[in-house]
Amino acid sequence: MLNTTKSLGHSPAAHELGRAIVKAAPTDASVLLVGESGTGKEVVARAIHERSNRKDAPFVAVNCGAITPSLAESELFGHEKGSFTGASMTTAGCFERSHLGTLFLDEVTEMPLSMQVQLLRVLENGTYHRVGGTEELKVDVRIIAATNRDPKEAVESGRFRSDLLYRLAVFPIRVPPLRERKADISYLAQRFLDELNEQENTKKRFAPQSIARLESSSWPGNVRELKNTVTRAFILSEDEVDIAAPGAPAISAPEVQQGVLKIAVGTPLTEAQRAIIMATLDHFSGDKRRTALALGISPKTLYNRLEEFRKHGYVGA
Repeated sequence: MLNTTKSLGHSPAAHELGRAIVKAAPTDASVLLVGESGTGKEVVARAIHERSNRKDAPFVAVNCGAITPSLAESELFGHEKGSFTGASMTTAGCFERSHLGTLFLDEVTEMPLSMQVQLLRVLENGTYHRVGGTEELKVDVRIIAATNRDPKEAVESGRFRSDLLYRLAVFPIRVPPLRERKADISYLAQRFLDELNEQENTKKRFAPQSIARLESSSWPGNVRELKNTVTRAFILSEDEVDIAAPGAPAISAPEVQQGVLKIAVGTPLTEAQRAIIMATLDHFSGDKRRTALALGISPKTLYNRLEEFRKHGYVGA
């Protein structure tokens, strides 16, 4: 997607975000990105890494909200052979894989409290143990964390440690929603179309009024929703990409009014499922446990669905 500060857009909000990236990049300070889903937090994290002195070292991203509590320690710190059932070999965790580079902790406020204690210890002294191991390992990693929740609210509710927040938010950056930077919509839409034309060796163009229709939307799904809308319309089009063409996806996300989700007739089942899950998650302010309970599914099933959405570009940083 967007990988340079120039690619963020031309609005004042985009320029401010770009300046924050430039200032944060040369330092080793921990960065906390705060913004709604789909605003491009991982894009910002990668931009910081690519402008830093660690750019030639690994950039490792992990979604803390998609890891089951029982596997969180192994995912972050790795494990020794035989340390638990199925551990057939010694495996490096995210910290070890990102040594000398950058570790991006997405949805960090969803991390189990028990893991927050261990993360705090690594941030304080740079040492940890693999699961089942006794050797103390030392790591040099720059941390960039992200959340779509209000971090102070997460602390006040007891879901997130205040001392960990202080460690992570040395350099906080707010990633603005697309509705606050509407001047960037036409630029971003054209950029996405150009990328698709290059990938598919085509020369498609937007139909008249398509940009105006794009600019009239509130984009609750932010940049990711915009990109998905352009991509789906591109696939359905011939020479002209008409956002409002028959069979093209609706611009606006399904509308929620007083707890009721309105989904258009003819919406594919996969799209309807995604809309229900995301609307319920938003209703419960990102609380995955309450969301799973309300939907009648297990937290693991919810984590798996969200990870599928993320892989297909529907949700994320």
